[in-house]
Formats: sequence, C-alpha cells, structure tokens
Amino acid sequence: MTRELDYTELKKAINPQTLGFETTAELDTAPGIIGQNRAAAALQFGLNIKTKGYNIYVCGDPGTGRSTFAKSFAEEKAALEPTPPDLCYVYNFENPKCPSVLTLSAGLGRLLRDQMDELINRLLNELPKLFSSKDFETQKSDIVKIYQEQRDQVIKSMTEEARKQNFGVKNTNSGIYFMPIVEGEVISEEQYDALTQEQKDEISADSENIQKKASEAMRQIKEFERQTRKDVEEAEYAVGLFAVGRHINAILNEYEDNPQVIQYLLAVKEDILDHIEDFIMEEGEDEENIQSYLPWYSKKNAEDLFSKYKINLITDNASQTGAPVVVNFNPTYTNLVGEIEYDNEFGNFSTDFMKIKPGLLHKANGGYLILKAHDVLTNFHSWETLRRVLLTGEIVTEPMREYTTGVAVSGIKPQPLKVNVKVLLVGEGGLYDLMYTYDEDFPKLFKIRADFDDEMKMDAENIYQVCRFMQNFVQSEKTPPFHKAAAAKIIEASARMAERQNKLSANFNKITEILAEAAAWARMEDAPLILEAHVRKAIGQREFRLNMLEEKLSEMIAEGSILIDTDGSKIGQINGLAVLDMEDYLFAKPSRITATTYVGKAGVVNIEKEAEMSGSIHDKGVQVLIGYLGQTYAQEFPLSLSCRVCFEQNYSGIDGDSASSAELYAVLSSLAGLPIFQGVAVTGSINQRGEIQPIGGVTYKVEGFFDLCAKRGLTGAQGVIIPRQNVADLMLRDNVIEAVEQGLFHIYSIESIEDGIAVLTGAEAGVKNDKGRYPAESVHSRVLKRLKEFHRKALDE
Repeated sequence: MTRELDYTELKKAINPQTLGFETTAELDTAPGIIGQNRAAAALQFGLNIKTKGYNIYVCGDPGTGRSTFAKSFAEEKAALEPTPPDLCYVYNFENPKCPSVLTLSAGLGRLLRDQMDELINRLLNELPKLFSSKDFETQKSDIVKIYQEQRDQVIKSMTEEARKQNFGVKNTNSGIYFMPIVEGEVISEEQYDALTQEQKDEISADSENIQKKASEAMRQIKEFERQTRKDVEEAEYAVGLFAVGRHINAILNEYEDNPQVIQYLLAVKEDILDHIEDFIMEEGEDEENIQSYLPWYSKKNAEDLFSKYKINLITDNASQTGAPVVVNFNPTYTNLVGEIEYDNEFGNFSTDFMKIKPGLLHKANGGYLILKAHDVLTNFHSWETLRRVLLTGEIVTEPMREYTTGVAVSGIKPQPLKVNVKVLLVGEGGLYDLMYTYDEDFPKLFKIRADFDDEMKMDAENIYQVCRFMQNFVQSEKTPPFHKAAAAKIIEASARMAERQNKLSANFNKITEILAEAAAWARMEDAPLILEAHVRKAIGQREFRLNMLEEKLSEMIAEGSILIDTDGSKIGQINGLAVLDMEDYLFAKPSRITATTYVGKAGVVNIEKEAEMSGSIHDKGVQVLIGYLGQTYAQEFPLSLSCRVCFEQNYSGIDGDSASSAELYAVLSSLAGLPIFQGVAVTGSINQRGEIQPIGGVTYKVEGFFDLCAKRGLTGAQGVIIPRQNVADLMLRDNVIEAVEQGLFHIYSIESIEDGIAVLTGAEAGVKNDKGRYPAESVHSRVLKRLKEFHRKALDE
C-alpha cells in the first residue's frame, strides 16, 4: 500500500510547554544513570557478588556513559566497604633474595615505616655512646685484664720450665721461640754450630720436651683468647640487648595482634645484635680509620647496610575511606603489577626490596579497578598479566625484560602478594565477543556483562531526566541555564541522533557537545539564558565545520561532474540513496543506478561485484533480486536473460542492501520499456517475495535528495520513496517539513515493490486475474511479455 506522508509525521516535535519549567534552573540535577535500567541492575548485582570470577564487562558504545557510571556505581559501593589493609615489602633475613610481605591494618604501614626509621636513627645515635661509655670500657677492660693475667701466668710458668731445661724464651708477635742456654748464656746460631755432636743431641732431646709443654701452653692461651672474645661479645650483646630490646619491645607492644609483624621485629632485633659493630662507629670518624678495622666499609655500603631495616610501603591506605576505586587508561604491564628498579654500577645491575614499586593492582587491592578493554588488549602482555592475577589471586612483580629476553636480571624474587580486586572492564560489544570466543578463561573471569544501550525510550520520565542532565551541565560548567525552548530543541536533537521518533540517544557525550557549544554561543552574546537560537546555531555551525566533503560532492553534482537527474523520465535508470559515514558526521547523497537487459543466459550481473567493488551484503541483495524475478516471472518458462546493474560513477565501493529495491525498479523499467520519473528517489531493501524491508539512515537519505532538489528548484513533483517501517524513524529538518507541508516535496511509504511502481512510472504494477494473467498494460504484463520474447529468441538460437 502506497501512502503519502503528512508533514506532521516527519519528526517528533517537542512542545516546550509540556516540559513543566521555564528554565532548567528550576530543576534538580540528575542523579546517576539515565535510561540504562538493564546496565544499572547488572552493575549493582555484579558489585554485590563477591564470588571469584564475577568481574564485570561494561559493554556499550563510546559516549554512553560506561566509564562514568561504572566509576559512580563502584564508588557508591566502595564507600560502604571496609578499608583494605596496608601492604609492605620488608627484608627477608632468612632469604635476602626473596623480600617478604607484611599486611597491616590501614594506617599502620605508615606508622611502622616511621617507627623503623626512628629506631635505626636512635640506635645509630645511642649505641656508639653506650659502647664508648666509661662503664662499658671498664667492663671490657676487666675482661681483657683477666685474659692478660691468665696469659702472663701461662707464659711465666712456661718460661720457668724452659730455664730448668736450659732454654731461654723469646715472645714475639709471630709466636714463642726457645733458645738453648750453654754455661748460663743464650747462644747464637754460630755458637750452636760450634758445639759438639753430643751437646747438640742433648739440646735436641731437651727441646722436644719443652716443645710439648709449649704446645700445651699455646692451647691454653688460645682457649683464653676464645673465651675472652666470647665474654666481650656477650658483654656487647648484653649492652646492645638492653638498648635495642628497649626500643623494639616498645614497637612490639603495638603489634601484638599481628604475628607477621612480631616475627619480623624479632628478626630485626636478632640481626641488629648480630651486627652490633655496624652501629658503633664513632661520630665524625673518617672513612680511612673505619676501614682499618672494617675493611669493607664505604659510605654507600653503610647506607645499604641500614636500608635492610627500612619498610617499603607498597599500599598506603592511611587516608583511604572505604575501599579504593582506581580508574586508569594506560594499563601497561609495569603499571598493572609494578616494577623493580635497578642501579647500574659499571655495567652491573643491582637492586633490593626498596626498589619494588607498586602497580594499579596493588593500589586497587581490596576494591575496584576500572580499565578500558581496548587499552588492555593493545598493551603488550597486559591482558595475560591481568588474566593471571585474576586466576591465581596473586600479584607477581617481575621485570618485563625477563618475559622478553628470558634472562633474569632482577636479583630478587619478591614474595607474591595476595590480591582481592574486582575488575570492571569497559569496552565495545565486538571486543567482548572476540575475547569470549578466543580466550577460554575470559568467560570464567567476567561472568557479569552490563550492557549500555545506545538509545532509550522517549517518555516523560526520560525527557525529564535529560533536562536534569542539562542542569548538571549548567552547574558543573557554570553556564547560564537553558530556556525550555532550548531544552526542547536538544531533546529533538537527541531523537535525531537515535534516528527514532520514540527513542532518545543515550550517547551523552554527543549531547554534552551540543550543550557546550550552545553555551559558548550564548556566552559570546552575554545572554542570561541559553535559547533555542543558540542551540540551532550550535548544531548548524557544527555541521558546517564537518560537511566540507558533502559540499564538494554537491558542487560536483551541480557542475554536472556527477550525473544525477531530478526531473524527467528515463528507462532503466533510477536514483538510489547512499549514506556516507565519516564517524563524526553522517550525510547522504543520491547515486544513479542503471540497468540494461538483453537476450542471454548470464542472468543478473552485478557490475560492482565483477569489479570487486561490492560488499557481501550488497551481493546478497542482488541475489535476492534474482530470486524475486524467478519467483514472479519464471513459473512457466526459464529466464533467458542477461542483465547488467551498475552504480554509475562509483569509484570507492559499495555495500549494504538498501538499494536492492531501486535496482529492481531499474531492471523492471528496462524490461517493461517504461521510463522512471527521475524526480523521485528510492531507498529500501527487498526480500524474494517483493516485500519492502526497513533500512538505516532514512532521515539523512531523505534530506540528501531534498537538498539536491532544493538547489535545483523544487517542482512540486519530487520526493522520496521509503519503507513503511521507517516512517517512525524520520526526524527531518524543519526546511524539509515546511516543503512537504507546502506540497513542494513528497515522501511516500510503501510495503511492496508493486506499491512503488505506480509512483515511479505512472503505470499500475498489475494483479493476476482468475486465469493467472496480468492486465495487458500493467508493468508485470509488459515484463512477462519481454521475458517470453527473450526466451523464444534464446530457443531459436
């Protein structure tokens, strides 16, 4: 059924009087998400379920508020949850290459770090004074004095015994030597050589006896030395234990309910006492003097020596209220799991636990991490790392070069850190399908999908919420409020974006662009309100900035470089309509479609396909066209037809099936020998039964052909044929509506191929009578007659 549309059907007009306010200043701001009930329910459920694997994939088109509302929902939930603990890396005294993790209540990590810094500073200040005190020196002198007395007594006894054996004793740093005495005098080597053999044998026998006693004496002296060292060390330990224990015990009392910290502090205590000499260098003592008794000492070594007692606070939640919510758009490997930094000394890499740096997962531990799916997938090793963390529940911080080169350079292997984080991955549906299909772990890890629609129902509630959203913008950007007529125009613009009269666009990013640009025009005029004129200007100027290609194509049509007729009639020629999508701007242009038919058996040939300029959907449309021809005309004889269908002056390729009805009209016109009126353009796809099916971009297609006709001068006979189902999608500009109202332009809706034939050719399509025959002058009869002629000629050949 063919129906010419009334001008009132061409868009959904919003009456400003129905909005219920004069300006948006009378409204409250919009709380939360608008028109996304399904996504809101999924987010709320996903955030409440704590079972492993229930991470959330926030799915939808950019600009629909996915990231904003995911963050808003997460922050609302996180505010009611407990603050996660602080996480620290500390020196592992049992295995220095594997730093250990300490977990403390929020705020205690910073406290312990400061306490340990203060402890070391105090010990460095107190211990040298304590060990250089008069009391300790006296105590140590007494121990040494006892040793010296014992040693002197042993040497005295040994000397006396040696004299009895006619030997003198010489005590040197290298040991004790015995020299023979002959006739009361110590002899020299020359004198010894001059002795008789009998005297030498006697001296040798006595020497063996005294050497045995000397060995026993030396054993006693070494035992006295060992005991003395032990006594001195015990004295130092006792003094150190008093000083160190006093300070550490004060810290221990504050962490008595944390066994991890207790164990660590006790290990610190024992290590300090075992290395007490490192703390007792006198203040002001120069490096050379220190090296005389500590050869390894240097200022850098001293700094490194005490750094093992520091606390590397990886996650500091002292100022955090509730669970953390971390949003990041650069999830590189090192940003996710942190990194281990290096020092390069003469080509040698070195590091320690203080050079472990936290990543996003550390900061979000106990809370929520919001990432863009595209960013995760395009950063090397990021998805693999995130997947591993979610599967294992552990963060392993390792240098990236170990993955890329296989060579371990870190020198340390930090203890894996337990993690409890819910990840919200924001991305488009295509990426979700890709990951779901090709990664077997993805369905296990992201069990909640929150779908953000790109449109919402146009009802009173959503219109009201969009108006409140405008007031949100006013307050956040400090702009004048929107007048009700301006608000109504923005709602109409939203419906135009959605390309539906009963829908509003959920792309609030694009709506915000209109708000911002309208506000800018109002500000330039010092206007106290943002008026409808400002909104119109914002929309118009935006189109002007983006429509350069559209204008150039229009110029080429006007100059005759691109051949398009908008008046007169021609056989086998029709105006189709194609939408050009430039991402940030849509427009349509008419395209001349031609068809030639002749005797043959090639069937319908799509020239674009033959030239490899046709997409698969367009190819399908041509095949459907062939199916219609066979169904309608080849029930009694086979088709003996060669036909060429072409989009003239198409040099960039074509896809889609929205021109399949126009192509069929061109073929029928060629077969019937009936000219098509060039002032009417056609859009709509067909099925094999000849039914017209809806297409996309109908608003832009109508406007594209209207603009061309308007430039050449409206004749009152021009118009566009569209599918019946697309009537509700029309959101046409006011100038098009005015032309329709004045009868200068026409828009027809059709349901079948037959409906459009009369509009295009002025002839009836024809309906079969009781005998299965079409009326003689109908289009179907003409086509059938021509096909029979082709068949006879084909048989004659």
